[in-house]
Amino acid sequence: MPLKIIAMDFKNNIYNSYTLKYLLGEEQIPVPARRKWNNYIEIIGARENNLKNLNVRFPLNVMTVVTGVSGSGKSSLVGKILYPALKKYYGGSAEQTGKFDTLKGSMHLAHDIEFVDQNPIGRSTRSNPVTYIKAFDEIRQLFAGQQLAKQMNFPASFFSFNTPGGRCEECQGEGAVTVEMQFMADLTLECESCHGKRFKTDVLEVQYNGASIYDVLEMTVNQAIEFFSTTKGTIEKRIVKRLQPLQDVGVGYLKLGQSSSTLSGGESQRVKLASFLGNEKQNSTIFVFDEPTTGLHFHDIKTLLVALNALIYRGNTVIIIEHNPEIIKSADHVIDLGPEGGDQGGEIVFEGTPEKLINCKRSYTGQFLKAKLGTISR
Repeated sequence: MPLKIIAMDFKNNIYNSYTLKYLLGEEQIPVPARRKWNNYIEIIGARENNLKNLNVRFPLNVMTVVTGVSGSGKSSLVGKILYPALKKYYGGSAEQTGKFDTLKGSMHLAHDIEFVDQNPIGRSTRSNPVTYIKAFDEIRQLFAGQQLAKQMNFPASFFSFNTPGGRCEECQGEGAVTVEMQFMADLTLECESCHGKRFKTDVLEVQYNGASIYDVLEMTVNQAIEFFSTTKGTIEKRIVKRLQPLQDVGVGYLKLGQSSSTLSGGESQRVKLASFLGNEKQNSTIFVFDEPTTGLHFHDIKTLLVALNALIYRGNTVIIIEHNPEIIKSADHVIDLGPEGGDQGGEIVFEGTPEKLINCKRSYTGQFLKAKLGTISR
């Protein structure tokens, strides 16, 4: 192939790159209009670890970002005091609460608080995105309703790899078997009985639109939404509705049956976020996120912000511990701790909008945020 053609092809491929588009400014995360707030929850006398007897207000029904250098006291304030104190206030259980005097404000305007962390979505190797968001129940019902399934008297439970009946009992629905080695690491081999398909042969013969239950679990979220959208049945609509939040938070590339053990921390966190978005009754809740942008591309962050704003639109509150300037510039309210870490931290350096933060000379966050917002305060 001539060098000129290769160069043109390389250029075309490069310009299809989101990375380059964001670096060139062709794509960007816009600065939003700031939401106004009146109601808040206030912590009085926060003294956990290096916090210096702080009084801090967390606005309700907006996005608050807690910033500061490492060791400035962000996790102590939010993770050790705010979350456990409110969780217990709303009748839940949490770890021991850090040192503080009291809670004040409009606690009655929220009914719960959730910490959306990056821990795995399930402890079992059988847990996966489609079971976590409750879409698998609908899919199993759909297969149980097929003519062949009715003739064979296969209930919906036969299309689950978690219960006996339709699953392969040789591997107990895992699709693989583990061979213990006495002096070496254990070996994981494909199940010889089901050949990794997790179900019995007669169960796999039941198909919906040409696909078996195994084929559906091998689909990505994006593929499954398209697949089930071709038929306008009631169950299909419910399945698509359950799956849509996964696409909305930017993990449409995950397979429906992908083991939770293979998900990164950021992916697990976004699957949890999708679960909350799919719950229409989940409102008046305070959601706490700890650095949700870890490992995310610019375009992923843009998608994440849309999902976070959807939570707020429903009447929820979002609080984020974050260093990423794209998230900080998108906040309605910023609480900046510091000015340094350790003994030199634990103070409130700034509280207010990002536009005013960039004029705070004590704030490292504000100085780095100038490039995103300019130097004129509003």
